[in-house]
Amino acid sequence: MKTLHRRCAGLDVHSESVVACVRLTVRTKVSHEVRRFSTTTRDLLELRDWLSAQGVTHVAMEATGVYWKPIWHILEGRFELVLANAAHIRNVPGRKSDVNDAVWISDLLAHGLIRASFVPPNPIQEVRDLTRTRTQLTREVAQHVQRIQKTLEDANIKLVSVISDIMGMSGRRILKAMIAGETNAMRLSELGSARLKCSRSDLAVALDGRVTAHHRFLIDHHLGLIEELERRIAAFDARIEELLAPFRDAIERLITIPGVGRVAAEVILAEIGPDMTPFLTAGHLPSWAGVVPRLDQSADKRRSTRVRHGAPWLKPVLVQCAWRAVRAKGTYLQAQFFRLKARRGPKKGRHRSGSVNSHSRLSHVERWDLLPGSRRPLSRQARCGQDGCQARPSHQ
Repeated sequence: MKTLHRRCAGLDVHSESVVACVRLTVRTKVSHEVRRFSTTTRDLLELRDWLSAQGVTHVAMEATGVYWKPIWHILEGRFELVLANAAHIRNVPGRKSDVNDAVWISDLLAHGLIRASFVPPNPIQEVRDLTRTRTQLTREVAQHVQRIQKTLEDANIKLVSVISDIMGMSGRRILKAMIAGETNAMRLSELGSARLKCSRSDLAVALDGRVTAHHRFLIDHHLGLIEELERRIAAFDARIEELLAPFRDAIERLITIPGVGRVAAEVILAEIGPDMTPFLTAGHLPSWAGVVPRLDQSADKRRSTRVRHGAPWLKPVLVQCAWRAVRAKGTYLQAQFFRLKARRGPKKGRHRSGSVNSHSRLSHVERWDLLPGSRRPLSRQARCGQDGCQARPSHQ
């Protein structure tokens, strides 16, 4: 097999140590030298100097948790780094159990058998850490809101039935009055805004419950945590906006896409970066994100169309953006949604997963055929005509 890199190294990364194997090819002779270093900064600098002294040009390592990151930061700029998917390295045929991992990685790298994972530049990595933490904080807020709803139901307060968002201004005023000890339903209903769709009488009926000191303590606790988390999220928003100032033009262009808001645009840019060259074609990006499966079709027989796990932080955002675009009027996705719904019609019976009429409702991300980049073939009626269109819109 042809050797692509004559001086390369493979790193087997652990939490407290890293095993490095330098593979040198001199004419037709191949030699390996293996050393072990700790993951302290001093030893990692020693590892970098040793690799430089050996004339190494390419270094490969496995994506093991977060342990690879400090090594990547120290070696970046000195060598051509390759971050390998651990599952991909294991699936390469020919590996023996008695072969050292570092030696195996160096041999794969020398012959070009490692497919590099996508690693964005440092500024984008910093924004990515912030957006992911902000997402986690937002999820925590939703969890505390659900706990407040559970506490209200336990007190027989049906506030959720008459107010869509109990964390709005009206809902918060009512909750804080409950915490202060107010139990009169009519007085609590007067705290609601005049813009609420429900009447004062309906609101008063929903607020007629049995709130105890135990319920007040729980609501006070969760509401305080929600307000603190919201302050933290606002601080993250300010920091993210500051770091994304050089990419403001890219953010504004992303917002022009139907269904993409500012927060979604920030997450998309943080996950994929401003440079699209790592993705060879337009189909590579949705495949990497996990929103479009790889079609397996032969002789008009289609096999599984399951989507991959994909990028866990990017995939939910793209699906949410697609749903917003479906609900927005005058967009391609909305037209595609109604076209497919009219063509398929209601289905009788149960789906194999147990859900009823699964094709008439779009409740899961596996409805990939509504997302940009889908290559699922349409029927002649869908392509030409029953809705009056002359040609299928482009996915550009």
